[in-house]
Amino acid sequence: MRRLPLRSLAVLASVGVLTLTGCGTQTAAPGGTAAASAHQDRTIRAQKVMQLTQVHEETGMTLLEGPTFGKDGGLYVVDVTAPAGEPKVIRVDIAKKTSRGVHTDGRGAYTSAQFSPYDGRLYLTDYAHGEIVSLAPDGGDPRTFFSGGVDGAPMNPDDLAFDPEGNLYVSDSRGLSENKEQGRVVRIDREGKKATVLADELAATNGISFDVGHRGLWISELTQNRISYLRLDAEGGVASRHTAIRVDGGIAQTDSIAVDAAGNLYQGLHGRPAMVVYDRHGERLATVEIPGRTEGLESATNVAIKPGGTTAYMTVSGPAGGYLYTFDALAKGIRQSNGG
Repeated sequence: MRRLPLRSLAVLASVGVLTLTGCGTQTAAPGGTAAASAHQDRTIRAQKVMQLTQVHEETGMTLLEGPTFGKDGGLYVVDVTAPAGEPKVIRVDIAKKTSRGVHTDGRGAYTSAQFSPYDGRLYLTDYAHGEIVSLAPDGGDPRTFFSGGVDGAPMNPDDLAFDPEGNLYVSDSRGLSENKEQGRVVRIDREGKKATVLADELAATNGISFDVGHRGLWISELTQNRISYLRLDAEGGVASRHTAIRVDGGIAQTDSIAVDAAGNLYQGLHGRPAMVVYDRHGERLATVEIPGRTEGLESATNVAIKPGGTTAYMTVSGPAGGYLYTFDALAKGIRQSNGG
């Protein structure tokens, strides 16, 4: 089976070398077969909105992630590979097709973003340093919300999801660079005081999203191209866990996950500028494609569906730069389809 090459990113001298693929750090051959019959799959054509970034000379990459709408109506995205001094969090005015940087720093490699329902701040996962950082809604007042090891092991936090009370559920992609199934799902209380491992021995945990009723979590595992489902108990612990969907991705791998109001899953792909859409029973409903020539575009990492509407915005990146594309989602946007 063909293996994709490792991609290296020198984030900062203090960080050393961090290798990123999507929002993970190594590629591997996909596992499994199609979850549903191909005749059910229809094609949705996404349209380009605008280019947001170019490849950074210092890192040799640009990688957009974590699209999320703020209360001000702006769409916020992160550039994982932006060096110090370049915008690491970007605010997009969709109507005007303009963008501006709202945060940068000298060390973070931020792989996701989401606003907390508890305090309204913007939370970022710093993959390079194993930290969760929060910002004021305007991008200022940076604070370290959580850092350090969990159960004696450091984290590589990739994506995150909030429950209605504001507790965080983090996909920890630990073990990816060693090609070992040491990934975890970690719950952090809303005060940042207590971290609990809910699931372990996962294959490079990447996307994470609650289902519509907050009864369970959908988890994508990058190096096995599968989506697992963790059913939660009344205390927020895991009651059961099983493989829910095996993604037929070819050379592409499973990245971030979003869920719409009908419970459909939007699975981002790294290695192909497209997304696949499944219903909650695992039936493949659609593939979101970019029309025309796609040279220089390699990944569609994540999507935000505008809350209360069906207009979706997908982050697409590659050697040609970082772009926003739009398409009409299958159902309305909710919190589970707005960042992470």
